[in-house]
Amino acid sequence: MADKRKGDMTVSEAGRMGGAKVASERGHEFYEEIGKKGGDKVASERGHAFYEEIGKKGGEKVASERGHAFYEEIGKKGGQKVRELIERGKRGAPPTETTPVREGGEPMPEKIEKPEKMEDEPIEK
Repeated sequence: MADKRKGDMTVSEAGRMGGAKVASERGHEFYEEIGKKGGDKVASERGHAFYEEIGKKGGEKVASERGHAFYEEIGKKGGQKVRELIERGKRGAPPTETTPVREGGEPMPEKIEKPEKMEDEPIEK
């Protein structure tokens, strides 16, 4: 029997349904694998300078949107955390169990592998 809603689905809904199906069929490892392949391809085609450029652009964007106070705030938080860890180490206390999680509660990987050293190549525009 034909679906009466055929044609009523938005592109967004269809994409969401397709993504959910792929995720349920292939799992998390699939996304890790294709992400690594994509990252390796970009690294081999564009080189180290590309990552420097996009990092600089991202930093400039954050600075323009959030301003100096943002950097003061995250610097203080980082400094406090370092002080806590040093103090805990002096007392011989074991580190606390904190596992960062993604949206939805899925744990982050324990180790993120860095790509092999990339050669500097000019960025194509």
